[in-house]
Order: sequence, then C-alpha cells, then structure tokens
Amino acid sequence: MPGDKTDPPAARSHGRMSVRLSAQPRDLMEGREVEGAWTAQIITLFPEAFPGILGLSLTGKALADGLWNLRSIHLREFGEGKHRNVDDTPAGGGAGMVIRADVMARALEAARSDAQGRALPVVYMSPRGKPLTQARARELAQGPGITLICGRFEGVDERVLEAYGIEEISIGDYVLTGGELAAQVLIDATVRLIPRVLGNQASLAEESFSDGLLEHPQYTKPAQWEGRAIPEVLLSGNHAAIANWRGEEAARLTKERRPDLWRAYQDRKSGMDPTKDRQLSGASDQSRGYREHEKD
Repeated sequence: MPGDKTDPPAARSHGRMSVRLSAQPRDLMEGREVEGAWTAQIITLFPEAFPGILGLSLTGKALADGLWNLRSIHLREFGEGKHRNVDDTPAGGGAGMVIRADVMARALEAARSDAQGRALPVVYMSPRGKPLTQARARELAQGPGITLICGRFEGVDERVLEAYGIEEISIGDYVLTGGELAAQVLIDATVRLIPRVLGNQASLAEESFSDGLLEHPQYTKPAQWEGRAIPEVLLSGNHAAIANWRGEEAARLTKERRPDLWRAYQDRKSGMDPTKDRQLSGASDQSRGYREHEKD
C-alpha cells in the first residue's frame, strides 16, 4: 500500500495523497455519526466509492467534525438467490439489464429503518430527472438529509419509483456509467450550504446562482499577467463602484451564456409569472419545466 513504512522513499513521498484518497476518507464513515446531523444515505452497488471526493477538503473536514453524516447501503446485500442478483432483463426485450423493484424496495426499507424515524426525501439520480439547481440544493440542506439511489445498467424498475414517490434529479443532459458520481455532485452542492461547513459564509452570497445570476469574473495577484491587467475599478478601493461593476458583469455573463436564467431573473424582479408559456432562445424545455416546479 502506498505510504507503508516498507515502501521505498519515492513511494513514501506521495504517502499523504495516497492515504487521503483511500483509507482516511473511508474511515470518516466508520462509527462517527452524530445524532441529529444532516445525513446522506447512499444505496449503491459500489459502497467503496464513498466518501470519495466528499472525504476531502471542506466537506471531508465537516464530515470528520460531525456536521453531517454519510452512510452507504450496499444494494447487493438485498439481492436474490445464491449470487445476490439485483437485476434482470428488460420486460419487452432490449439491451442491458434493469435493477429489480423487489431488490430496490428491500434496500429502501433498510434505509428507512436506518433513518430512525427521520423522514428523508428519496432521490434517484437520473438523466431524465429535473435539473439540479442551487435552489433545490438549498432546500435539501435545510432538511434532515437525503436517501440517494445510484442506478446502474439500464436503470431501475419504474414500479418501485412510483410506489415510493421517488424524486428524480439530473446533473446534466448526458449519461454516466452509474449514479455514484452524480450523487457526490448533489451531496457536495448541498453539504456546503449547511451552516459552519464553509469557513466564510459570506462567499455563499457572492457565488453563481446565489441571486439567480452567474458569478462575476474573479481576479487576484499579480496585477499584470502576460499583458493582461486586472480591471482598474477592482484596485480603486471604491467599494460602491466595485459592487456596481460586479453586478453589471454578472448580468452581462448571464445574458450571454444563460438566457434562460436571465429571463427567470427578470421575471422575479418584475413580479411576473415565469410559468407563462414563452419561447426563449437558448432555453431548454427541461429548464423551463424545472422553473415551473420551483415556482410551485
């Protein structure tokens, strides 16, 4: 194992990174749960994928400090027969395999039992779900936690999704091999909004989507770099002028890159109903549909 005392010096020089990415993050999940803390339960075929990146940096420190809990539920343990089968061929034919409803239901019941009476919303990470937004992450952060289903193969039997009223969330219009990476994205976006997780809570108010706009450009030293200068207003010390510049830049970038967000922002400012049927250049039907969900 990298970092072991028997390793040659070259291997030991990278020992810290090796420990951070393997044993140490997994140890964060063992016997450190804090009663009442925000809790993420992960139903997955690959529990070893967690905490992954969530065990590092601020989320990892918050996990170690008991600001949130993380527990994985191994779907294979609820499989059928000698080989613990969790999937079968699609009804009606077709390629791939589908996770069985009865297997997933047993895992969900175990998750419900582990939650000890706390009503955790259940989310299935799926490309057909509604887009993950900052507003949804904020809602989840204000609750008791979440139970996440990480799909594999061709997905999960629709009947169990219907029976348990499971919410489907997407992190983008593309397909991943499984839901583990998507689950980590959702957890990271949510956990950082829990009080005390970020060292500087003021930064939350300034980042992208905090007020419906993309974030303004950021600069730091050196003042001159390869013929490019930091905008003079940022070095002026005039805080009112700086705030005005940042607001204008945030508006400019949002209009140019995300016209759907800009229209929703304008609607909120004017008090108009963003659920009205209006075609917006560059906005997807999925994005408009999720804004309708948020307005409800």
